[in-house]
Amino acid sequence: MAKRTGRLKNQLPTCYYEGYLEKRSFKDKTSRKLWTCLCGNTLFFFNDKRDSDYVEKMDLRGLISITDDSSQDRNLDAARLNVQMKDENIKFTAPNAEARELWKGYINSVAKLSVPTSLNLLPGQIHMLKEAVENERERQKSAPQPPPPPPPVASCSPYVTPQPDMPACYHAVSRLEAELLLDREAKRGNLLLRPGSSGNSFAVSTRQDHDGPVFRHYRLTRNPEGGFIIDVDNPVHCDTLYEVIDYLVEKTDRVLIPLIIEEAYEKNISFIQSDKENGEQKVVVPPTLPPKPVAIKIPHREPEPEPDPIIEENIYLNDEFEEEKGEEEEDSSPAPLPPENKPQKKPLMPPIAAPRRSLNAATPSSTASSTNTDPRMRSDTDPYKHMPLATISELKLKFEQRAKTQQ
Repeated sequence: MAKRTGRLKNQLPTCYYEGYLEKRSFKDKTSRKLWTCLCGNTLFFFNDKRDSDYVEKMDLRGLISITDDSSQDRNLDAARLNVQMKDENIKFTAPNAEARELWKGYINSVAKLSVPTSLNLLPGQIHMLKEAVENERERQKSAPQPPPPPPPVASCSPYVTPQPDMPACYHAVSRLEAELLLDREAKRGNLLLRPGSSGNSFAVSTRQDHDGPVFRHYRLTRNPEGGFIIDVDNPVHCDTLYEVIDYLVEKTDRVLIPLIIEEAYEKNISFIQSDKENGEQKVVVPPTLPPKPVAIKIPHREPEPEPDPIIEENIYLNDEFEEEKGEEEEDSSPAPLPPENKPQKKPLMPPIAAPRRSLNAATPSSTASSTNTDPRMRSDTDPYKHMPLATISELKLKFEQRAKTQQ
């Protein structure tokens, strides 16, 4: 807490006016007599004139109006006034009517930086108010400016909500209208949330039957630290208005039921049309167009990569022969040589037999030998049905005899 001593130099701004005031708000159960100092554009409250620590303060930048309260006080000399702020309404009681006029003049002058003209003050007192306005202007120019508020965040939602997030049992009705609404809709519910008497508070209204309808109203005040307080003898703190409704329903064993009114809406578009010939009126329902088919979006799939072609290796008999020959050479060699990059093997085709037409034309006896059904000759043929070995040797002998006769 700030120190009141030395307020002119260090901790508090310049004091323009001070004196005793009785202060009472909705949060206060009883009035409290406090020593009040108007320092800058803020009211500081102390328990006693000699105290150096203030117990409360009130910023006058949220001032809306300050008016007289004509209600009577126990002290006939006392004069009351109402200070309406943005958040609440505070009632003060000054020692007399002259002090009330001075408080009204100083508070209005400092908050609005202009001397009000509708006050019953002496010329010297008005001159003091003008000096206070000039001093406050100089103080605000020299004081550091508060940082500008952050720019409002643009909402991306296409819908506009006129009310903040409210429970479904909220109804914008007055106290009397709430009682009438609860009486009329008693079968649907017996509890509703409505605006309070001040602009920034709420209230809960209930209705029950006990030898007739019994209405009760509960005030909800805002907690400066956040949330709401049910203003009863033992105040109950709730973080949200939803928790307030849930608390009242649970504490009453669900005897209280929130009043939720679902309004009826038309199912089809219709209008009243007059007939041009006879003037008769009838209700016309225009035909509704069928909804447009929604195109089904097929997700795009990336083409899968083609698999690598499988290269089949052809195996031939000559490969087996060369492998066997290579194994024999490896066994005979003294030491293995490092592997060399050999060129790719080309497939070797088996030997093609000579055409038999020319052979038959040269030697007619070859036909008889080729058709020989000797089982020994069949066994000498290779498994791939090539020319028999006996036939080849017989042809060699005939070629040698023919060469000798030509010589």
